[in-house]
Parts: sequence; structure tokens; C-alpha cells
Amino acid sequence: MARKLAVIGAGLMGSGIAQVSAQAGWDVVLRDVTDAALTRGTDGIKASYDRFVAKGKLDAADAEAALGRITATTELEAVADADIVVEAVFENLDVKHEIFRSLDKVVKDGAVLASNTSAIPITKIAAVTGRPESVVGVHFFSPVPMMQLVELVRGYKTSDETLAAAREFAESVGKTCIVVNRDVAGFVTTRLISALVVEAAKLHESGVATAEDIDIACKLGFGHAMGPLATADLTGIDILVNAANNIYTESQDEKFAVPEAMRRMVDAGDIGRKSGQGFYEY
Repeated sequence: MARKLAVIGAGLMGSGIAQVSAQAGWDVVLRDVTDAALTRGTDGIKASYDRFVAKGKLDAADAEAALGRITATTELEAVADADIVVEAVFENLDVKHEIFRSLDKVVKDGAVLASNTSAIPITKIAAVTGRPESVVGVHFFSPVPMMQLVELVRGYKTSDETLAAAREFAESVGKTCIVVNRDVAGFVTTRLISALVVEAAKLHESGVATAEDIDIACKLGFGHAMGPLATADLTGIDILVNAANNIYTESQDEKFAVPEAMRRMVDAGDIGRKSGQGFYEY
């Protein structure tokens, strides 16, 4: 099996994907636009490996070898011979279009061009390339080293071979896959969590129940590991609002219409754990 991976974007998701792939034996090119972003990404990977070593979950020599398989670069040309490229940048279609146009020119024929998007239709991303059959959604979950799921998304023109190669890659780095056969905005997981968070936020906004009680209901009533409002705080309320907006724009389905109170939280900068305040205080 081909073992050269390129990851575009060295943020939390991109560096996590690079980390698990290098640990699984892939040679990884991690590309971002600034050296500072690359340093943050590689420092995060090293710190994560160190934690696994300290807990006895990873051998120090294996961690060192995995780090040695990661090459950080600002040059897009460095991804030219990758067998699989995973784009993991901000959820903005214009940004993704720019990247996929460039990848289409640079990356070798037969390579898989994957997007880690959680909500944008793969068909829209693939449309700017001359090889839409090679474009697929490979949606990892955060934090990548801990979360077992990968959502594979078939675009309108994604070939069976591309989907199979994407599955082989995801399974090779220890993940379990589900397949989204129809390219709807938000796929399966983002639609489910967005609908749940939006309804929970509406119940909270209208004073039906406290955030704590809504989350307890989902944990104890449905066996969820974490309630929807705590999940929103962890993910980032801004990110979930953005995802729900994308789905609503595509589907015009009212259940994805974000309540005003949630929009005001984003306006005020109360976007969850990363700001110290969301539905809960941190």
C-alpha cells in the first residue's frame, strides 16, 4: 500500500491527522503557509507523543521514529508525490477552492484528494478540479489521536476506487469508518449534532431548563458521554453556528436555524472553553 501522505493545514485537526498517520508508519508532509503555524503544529505533535510515552501507551523509540517521519514545509510543491492529500483548513469554501485548484495542478495523477470538512458538500469542493472522481471527504474528529471515528463522504462523482483508498488509509491509522453515500451538507454526524445543539439551545434560551439539566438529560437519558451544550462549548460555539448555517443554507430546513441567543454569544465572544465562557464558565 502507498504510504506517503500530505496534510494541508497544521492546526489542531491537521497536526492530529499527521500525528496518527506518522505513528502508523506513513511518511507525512505537513504543509502550512507560515513557519510559525508549522512550529505550533509540530510542537503540539511532540507534546502529544510525550504524553503517550509518559502514560506508557507509546514506546519512546517509536515516538522518536514517528516524529522523524514528519516533514514540515511551506512549499505546496512538496506534496506533489503524495498518494493521499488531506486538506484540513478553515471551513470556508473559497479557501478550500483555492487549495484544491492548486492541488489539482501539483499532485500526481491517481492520488486521492481528501477534505476533512465537517459540513461543506464534497461535490462543491471537487468541482474546481479536473478530477472530481479523485476527491472524497475524510472527516476526522477532534482530538484526532483519541477519537475513533472517520466519516467518509462520497461526492457526486467520487469513484469507488477513491472511496476504497480513503477507507484503507483511515483504517490503517486505527480509525473506524462510516460511509456517507449521498453528499448532503453536514453529512451524518454534523447534521445530528447541529440539530441536537440547536434544539438544546432553543430550550435553554426559552427558559425551559438550565444548561446543566439539558446536558444531564442527554447523558443519563440517552447514554451520551457529554451533553449537547457542553459539546458546543468544547467544539466552539462559533464553529457549530457556522456548521449549522452551512446546513441551513443548503437545506432550508428550519431545524438547523440557529437561535438568536446563540448568535449573540458568538458576537460577544462567548464561544466556549477556548474563550472561558460559553453555556458554562471555565
